[in-house]
Amino acid sequence: MAAFLILAPFGTFALLMLVASATMSLFAAAALALGIVIWDVARGGSVKMLAAGSVLLFAAIGCYVTLIDGNWSRTALHLAVDLGVLAIALLSLAIRAPFTLQYAREQVDIETTKLPGFLAANYVITWAWTFAFVAMLLADMLVIFVPGIPLWIGFAIAFAARNAALYFTKWYPQYRRGKEATAKLSGDLR
Repeated sequence: MAAFLILAPFGTFALLMLVASATMSLFAAAALALGIVIWDVARGGSVKMLAAGSVLLFAAIGCYVTLIDGNWSRTALHLAVDLGVLAIALLSLAIRAPFTLQYAREQVDIETTKLPGFLAANYVITWAWTFAFVAMLLADMLVIFVPGIPLWIGFAIAFAARNAALYFTKWYPQYRRGKEATAKLSGDLR
């Protein structure tokens, strides 16, 4: 459920861009991201960097397109969104607060958050998402700058990158737990 909520504004933006104006798509995504922030806080969660950054990202691009330059192509708007999300991910790493950490802390018990590998695992998962954002960005650039590349190629690459990151996010913590349990068992046998 958390992954759905995290990605919902981006999916909303992408789907609406197929059938609605850029302005409507951007502001609907911003409104949904804001709704998710409000819902998260109302249920006792914290304001997440990615969610709050998404509100600002979609609203800022929406204001720019509405007030300054409404002549952006749909692909260029996707590129701008992908650049913004990549910037959020890189900023979270630069300030030593990987954006996945906020979500992970709310999904595990206190003892798990104190384990030495917990922070390291969140850095790895955040890097996996960062690489997925880079792949999405490159897919948009491919569609923009290589004539004749069908739009569906960009969507397919973005879809694959997102799904790979989702899969990795679910798989990696289990892998780490198994690895740590094996190491602990090996240490106990000595």
